[in-house]
Amino acid sequence: MKLSLVLIIYRSKSTIAEEQSYICENLLKDKNISVIKLESNFGLKTLKKYLDKYSVLPDLVLVLGGDGTVLKTSNELANFDIPILSFNIGGNLGFLTQDKEFLLNKSFIDFLEKDNFNIEERTMLQCSIYKINLSNPQESKICKNYALNDFYFKALENDVSPTNQIRIEINHEMINEYKGDGVIISSATGSTAYSMAAGGPIVHPLINAFIINAICPMSLSSRPIVIPDNSKVIIRNINKEQKGLQIWKDGTKCQILNHNEYCEIIKASKPARMISLKNSISYYSSLIKKLEWRGNLS
Repeated sequence: MKLSLVLIIYRSKSTIAEEQSYICENLLKDKNISVIKLESNFGLKTLKKYLDKYSVLPDLVLVLGGDGTVLKTSNELANFDIPILSFNIGGNLGFLTQDKEFLLNKSFIDFLEKDNFNIEERTMLQCSIYKINLSNPQESKICKNYALNDFYFKALENDVSPTNQIRIEINHEMINEYKGDGVIISSATGSTAYSMAAGGPIVHPLINAFIINAICPMSLSSRPIVIPDNSKVIIRNINKEQKGLQIWKDGTKCQILNHNEYCEIIKASKPARMISLKNSISYYSSLIKKLEWRGNLS
């Protein structure tokens, strides 16, 4: 990989991540590679402001932080098509990050320059909200958001009871009406996040699939379902009290779904391009380590 410009994003309020960002910046500049450096609390406007100073996009985004920092970066860069290399520095868990030894011993730059890596294309979710106008059949799009892991729908915090009703349609066919705490729509990458905590299956991140998973459903017949990621999933708020639903993307509040609106979730047009360095820990080894699987392996 030929590098002329690298964007470094490090976890906000993390001393160790900030220190590593300076080390990486100096390492890259010693090789005559230009660097843009941002804390992870940046927004899309801030990102565009910095990128506008250059006539070309960065060749690489280097992320220093946990999975949350990677998710934030992937979502803000959803339309830029730039490969991401991430290391778990000052963050938690790290299902999405590479072994930090590649960073600490500075060998990652050699792997990049010698093309000793693979780029994994991870499906991203695109969520669009439409307003239903009963007097006019023309529906208006309110907003569009992206997520690498998941979108989920829960009651507003100020509601007395968290119980709500949500209707799911797949490819224009009504599938189920969930009554409970909410619903998660997850990518394969996000299967090891909130969906797994809610009892959903682990799906290899390179499988082209979505997972629909109810959160604490009141019906024992409600079970997670895995569907092709070329499906169109419609979420309707059918609470009789006409309460709004809070939409979360990758663990962050992003929108309220009102009773006269519906949400469409599809596969985003561009995937997140995640760099996996050669000789790095495998996906299955990562599961064994992070989930502390034992069995007869010890």
